[in-house]
Amino acid sequence: MPTQRQRVTVWDLAVYDREGQLILIVEFKSKLHTSPEWAAKFRRNILAHGDFPKVPYFLMVFPDKFYLWTDKEARFDESEPTYVIDASPIFQPSFEKAGIKNEQQISGESLEIIFSSWLTSIIYSPEVLNPANESQRWLIDSGLYAAIAGGSLQFEAGA
Repeated sequence: MPTQRQRVTVWDLAVYDREGQLILIVEFKSKLHTSPEWAAKFRRNILAHGDFPKVPYFLMVFPDKFYLWTDKEARFDESEPTYVIDASPIFQPSFEKAGIKNEQQISGESLEIIFSSWLTSIIYSPEVLNPANESQRWLIDSGLYAAIAGGSLQFEAGA
């Protein structure tokens, strides 16, 4: 079975499903206090400047928020994100362990490491996510968890 595991060097992180199909593209930014409207414009600008594969999930990760688009048609417009997620419950335990007092102290590289560590634990977890856990509900409701469980992730060189 052919896969879509082509080089997509514009993205920070690519996530593949169990069959090796590109399912999620992740973009990291250390900017704080963004709005869904700002994120939508930023996403459109990124997508307008290249020949990108159509993927069903696009995630923008900020220290304080995640923006997830679930677009099976992968439209490259200014549509607002399907989900706006508070990143605090996800990042706070790692920030505390690392001695980070607030989101403003986090570097882009540290943000990528903390997020990818969290995502890896989700992808390879032997336990099913708890839908009652509000910080995980968006993963289940969006279908992203089912799509990435057992998959893999890859940082893109030169991103």
